[in-house]
Amino acid sequence: MNTGANVTIRRGTVAECVAISQQIPEFYDGIYDEKDYETRLFNTNSLVLVALDGSTPVGFKVGYQRDNDGSFYSWMGGVIPDYRKLHIAQKLADTQEAWAVEKGFNAIVFKTRNSLKGMLIFAIKNGFCIEAVERKEAIEDYRIIFRKKLKNI
Repeated sequence: MNTGANVTIRRGTVAECVAISQQIPEFYDGIYDEKDYETRLFNTNSLVLVALDGSTPVGFKVGYQRDNDGSFYSWMGGVIPDYRKLHIAQKLADTQEAWAVEKGFNAIVFKTRNSLKGMLIFAIKNGFCIEAVERKEAIEDYRIIFRKKLKNI
């Protein structure tokens, strides 16, 4: 049983994120490749984080400055199933948020699907507010856009 006690967070690489995402069932229907990441992150203020259990990558979080409104867009992230419920996603989010505050961002924004209940609960528990809903054909596929105002120190 993994306890999460040895999990550390560090700057990561796009290749590591792609490798981890290939182990996350929610992404099986559309895994982004390295070129997709590089295109999104090119010439932006970005952060790539990886969670490690010892030397084994078990989770990741990637974000970048997408809009000119002072917000940081938390684009992709996930934790492989064997390491869930160990607060790794929380550690990644806390690290990203501290970095965003340090860099002067005023909010973190992200989008998730209505069908990903764990992400919806995570957002609400972490102080995010629903900003908008993008309707799709099926209600499960609606995209929920969240925003969290940051308290810059």
